[in-house]
Amino acid sequence: MQARVGSFSSLEEGQIPLRMMHQYSIHLLPLRLLLLFLLVGVGLVFLYISMYSYRYINIHNVASSTAAMRIQTPHDGCVQESDGLESWIRPPSSLLHEMNDTELFWRASVVPVIDKYPFERTPKIAFMFLTRGPLPLAPLWERFFNGNERLYSIYIHSSPGYAPEFMPSSPFYGRQIPSQVAEWGRMNMCDAERRLLANALLYLSNEWFVLVSEACIPLHNFTNIYTYISQSQFSFLGAFDEDGPYGRGRYNEGMAPEVNLSDWRKGSQWFELSRKLAVDVVQDTLYHSKFEQFCRPHMCYGDEHYLPTMMTLRSPHLLANRTLTWVDWSRGGPHPASYDEGELTEKFFKEAVEGSCLYNGQATNVCFLFARKFAPTAVDHLLANSFKFLGF
Repeated sequence: MQARVGSFSSLEEGQIPLRMMHQYSIHLLPLRLLLLFLLVGVGLVFLYISMYSYRYINIHNVASSTAAMRIQTPHDGCVQESDGLESWIRPPSSLLHEMNDTELFWRASVVPVIDKYPFERTPKIAFMFLTRGPLPLAPLWERFFNGNERLYSIYIHSSPGYAPEFMPSSPFYGRQIPSQVAEWGRMNMCDAERRLLANALLYLSNEWFVLVSEACIPLHNFTNIYTYISQSQFSFLGAFDEDGPYGRGRYNEGMAPEVNLSDWRKGSQWFELSRKLAVDVVQDTLYHSKFEQFCRPHMCYGDEHYLPTMMTLRSPHLLANRTLTWVDWSRGGPHPASYDEGELTEKFFKEAVEGSCLYNGQATNVCFLFARKFAPTAVDHLLANSFKFLGF
């Protein structure tokens, strides 16, 4: 007898019918898919946990490192300055910086474009002493400055290598700026003046800038001088068109077209400038380069022509066109007269102080606030008579 398909004999021989195998495979397929999805899901969960843990650990490490750096900074000697307004407006802690002239002039020429200051500002007069060495008349100036510390600042440009010996209680103590050689009649004398202006401009409270020498003295008390300068509508710098060999005769045609003969001016070296004009002087490269190239000693004297000419070209309407420093040229020669104690009387100072000039468009007899030249030996006589002669 033939065996039928699907009979028990085929099972006994270990053979599964094809129809049963197909049905069995269909039942196993959903289970395999389920296991596959389960494994993928578990893998994704572990991946997410791993990524989150790595991110958390990394951020924690960065934060820890930053905190450690902040803790170590003081120990490493790195002092972080405040980012507040105070760091911008306070005067430099030391005048002995390491900037060269190019860097200094650039820094000093940075000007806020908003006129109104966002802090309480007391305008000061910057007294700039252009000296060769000692200040023999310093005791008289110290008396002049006494009690007015909020209204002035001091800057000293001396010969390189000179170390002043002022007491810590003196207003001149620590006021020397980095200086270079300044020779009479040469443009490096004008560079010294610009260096003084630039250093003084770094202090935002300085509003007026007065150039004096070691042989200068004040002719009035501080209050009168501060009032006179602060209430003036003009800056005090002489600029005259002078004929003859000592005026137009010093002009060099190589300065054209930037500086023409009709622009050529002469004036006193000793000036008072507003902050705006001081910035103009410091940032000038056009006229300075012409004078440096064509204004040579014995033919041209930069300290008598550079600023008067430049200011006439740039801001003639801002000048009173006269100096505040009295000087006696009556004795002739290339240098003014120098006075010793025997010549200094009450009459002498009365004649020196009184004059005839314009102040804010009105006639006045107070024309000079300072005077030169005075010998070092005159200091004791001036101190003994300062109130009678000078009012302080």
